[in-house]
Amino acid sequence: MADRKIGEVILDLSNISLSFGGVKALTDISFDVREHEIRAIIGPNGAGKSSMLNVINGVYVPQKGEIVFRGKHFARMNSRQVAEMGVARTFQSLALFKGMSVLDNIMAGRNLRMKSNILLQAIWKGPAEREEIVHREAVERIIDFLEIQPYRRVAVGRLPYGLQKRVDLARALAMEPTMLLLDEPMAGMNVEEKQDMSRFILDVNDEFGTTIVLIEHDMGVVMDISDRVVVLDYGRKIGDGAPNEVRNNQDVIDAYLGVAH
Repeated sequence: MADRKIGEVILDLSNISLSFGGVKALTDISFDVREHEIRAIIGPNGAGKSSMLNVINGVYVPQKGEIVFRGKHFARMNSRQVAEMGVARTFQSLALFKGMSVLDNIMAGRNLRMKSNILLQAIWKGPAEREEIVHREAVERIIDFLEIQPYRRVAVGRLPYGLQKRVDLARALAMEPTMLLLDEPMAGMNVEEKQDMSRFILDVNDEFGTTIVLIEHDMGVVMDISDRVVVLDYGRKIGDGAPNEVRNNQDVIDAYLGVAH
């Protein structure tokens, strides 16, 4: 992975704290993400990993802290604004349209990039027709890239779980993000499916230059594909660095690796 060019810091989170009532989900957490890297967030269940992603993409508003994204300072993020700035997200629990085809699910991810108004889209005339053709071509390229051509007309609900996860990734890629947030993209997968997904994540990072922030429980996967790893435990940061540094961090071993692995 050393042959990839990691750029400057594009996302900097400083002293982020998040509470729900009296429950502290995140306490004074700071870390950054560099352009083109794969940045993993790990930790046991309830460590605050998904809450951290929700702060980054504007679902949760932290009570304390600051987010700097590409030089702009934010006390909070707005979900639509985040998407328009080029950040896409997949979710731990699939949020696909199960009755719709693979193709139509991925087309839904292009909605942010469609310029024609809703009426023109509805009657499919003129600019809307030309625009849809362009978007459909982009979607077909993603379908080829993720090797799901045989399923393009199949209803998503009829696909095995591993393929549904791949469609979820495809829909996020349809937004053409510069940063991709992946929330446990390999949860529930068998070994072969995990190997495929790892390859696709590396390919997205390498071929598209997409920066990836990844939550994942499989430590083998994390250590293999990540450039840097931040470790959370009970909403606090207990480790941060290259995979080997984190692997040998005694606090991490005590809190997480030593227990589960």
